[in-house]
Amino acid sequence: MPPKKKAGSAAAADKPAEQHTAMPPAVSPAAGAAGGAVATGAGSEPHSEPPSKKRRKEASPPAPAANGGVVSPRSPPSTYGNAAGHHDAPGTQRRTSDPLMEAVVKVFTVHSEPNFSLPWQRKRQYSSSGSGFVIGGRRLLTNAHCIDHHTQVKVKRRGSDTKYVAQVLAMGVECDIALLTVEDESFWEGLEPVSFGGLPHLQDSVTVIGYPIGGDTMSVTSGVVSRIEVTGYAHGGAELLGIQVDAAINSGNSGGPAFNDRGECVGIAFQSLKNEDTENISYIIPTPVIEHFINDYERNGRYTGFPSMGVEWQKMESPVLRQALGMQPGQRGVLVRRIEPTSPVSEVLKQGDIILSFDGVDIGSDGTVPFRSGERISFTYLISQKYTGDEAVLRILHQRQVKEVSVRLRSPRRLVPVHINNAPPSYYILGGLVFTPVTVPLLRSEYGKEWDLEAPVKLLNVMLHSQAQNNTEQVVVLSQVLAADVNVGFEEIVNTQVLKVNGQPINNLRDLVAAVTASSGQYLTLDLEYNQLVILDREAAHAATADILTQHCIPHDRSEDLRAEAAAAAAAGGEAAAGAQAPKAGGAAVEKKEQEEEEEEEVAAAGMDVDVGEEAKSGGHGKPGGGARPAR
Repeated sequence: MPPKKKAGSAAAADKPAEQHTAMPPAVSPAAGAAGGAVATGAGSEPHSEPPSKKRRKEASPPAPAANGGVVSPRSPPSTYGNAAGHHDAPGTQRRTSDPLMEAVVKVFTVHSEPNFSLPWQRKRQYSSSGSGFVIGGRRLLTNAHCIDHHTQVKVKRRGSDTKYVAQVLAMGVECDIALLTVEDESFWEGLEPVSFGGLPHLQDSVTVIGYPIGGDTMSVTSGVVSRIEVTGYAHGGAELLGIQVDAAINSGNSGGPAFNDRGECVGIAFQSLKNEDTENISYIIPTPVIEHFINDYERNGRYTGFPSMGVEWQKMESPVLRQALGMQPGQRGVLVRRIEPTSPVSEVLKQGDIILSFDGVDIGSDGTVPFRSGERISFTYLISQKYTGDEAVLRILHQRQVKEVSVRLRSPRRLVPVHINNAPPSYYILGGLVFTPVTVPLLRSEYGKEWDLEAPVKLLNVMLHSQAQNNTEQVVVLSQVLAADVNVGFEEIVNTQVLKVNGQPINNLRDLVAAVTASSGQYLTLDLEYNQLVILDREAAHAATADILTQHCIPHDRSEDLRAEAAAAAAAGGEAAAGAQAPKAGGAAVEKKEQEEEEEEEVAAAGMDVDVGEEAKSGGHGKPGGGARPAR
């Protein structure tokens, strides 16, 4: 059944966006399958303190991805804090030293999000606050969700009344970490960077410092390490190593450091699990993940992400299954269910292969590997120790034969992205029909914080289970119809996937624009999901576009990225035409050559000039404009 337009959705789109976290599609094992999929807890919530309840960041359940954490065991059990997760009795605990508190700063951010429902607009800006701390190299760490879609970031030291403008050096969406710096020399006077410790043990005490909701001054809470495992990261939809603690972590604590009893930073506060069935469940990002983010930035000058193998796998706990597939009694491993066509692993792995080990570490039948003394953890944490572009050696069972293969790891590519890295959303408008690629922010904008229940089943199925067949594939939808005489009868269509234009399959939004541009017949035919058919008079649709844009105060008929491509193509066409007219024989005077070069430059420059109004009036395509895309 085709999706229906939600009452009030347009009005809701104009309001300032609540801070949401995303539940992305399963990139690694599919959720709910018999083995393989790594489930994440519902309701995990990153925290940055907003100024009012209307703008408070809401929680959305994270979804699995094929990433894990890194391990660097260290730190014996300590005596600071107690098992109940509260402060020890007066006189029995060690006070947090002043240098540690001085290293913690308050982060103030002004956000300006794109309006994904009306992609040519931005929502009203809003402010939030979080926490951060000083590390080596005159840099600061905080959470990515604290500065998402930022237009301005400021930081303030403890006990100071001055806010300093900060610059964002890198943002890691998957790991929810951001790296900042401050150019003002006075900010760094007397500041000492924190030192990082290793991975704590269970029941080790932790002290979380930050600026949570409930006051303006610094807050210190303490607790113990309750659990260490691969955890769903609510903001980026990845699964990485995480530490569960029972210390209180509330809105505004995000980005603040967690210290052990020796004053070493063992993590960054970033989310908590809050529902009627839980109590005192908070999470910190461990140092192996932090170090991976910093090393990635220092190696490449930018953040490249945590890699993935791009496979879905199944547990092999059934002895009958292992025997039937030719495994020896002592062999263990996981069964490859599906392989992403765009993954380099697809060249060496096949469906039905069994992965026995990763880089020499044997994988158990339940998909776990040894982890410190007496513990096991998902083997995906081994993958996340690698960097994008690294190679890994797999020992596999292929057609009942054991062999070793090398695979190159890369960042996962999702058919329905969780984030688009603060870029403006792409869109194209023709005759009042608005086309845009499906992203998780679009679904959240259209269907609210329970979008994973309210969105059309077809789109949810694509998001959760479909894989990109090539590196440029997108799910393009007719998101809405701006009512006009030219599109009478189609006004109720909303968020329905476009499959073909004039019988030509659509791979992405650029394909759709190209197919529309190349159309020369009387009619423009769109084949949609649910066997819906949209047919427009081609010339009338082009002619009506300019008036529709004017009526709805839309500056361009397409987004900035598509407009730039159209301008570049026009410029390239102008240069080619000028080159074809250039004299082929020599003997021309120097003055003649210079004049021809100037003419070529003028033609190229003319090709870059876009006049939306005149082309639209003449029945052509206006070269669209962009939307700016802010973050959260």
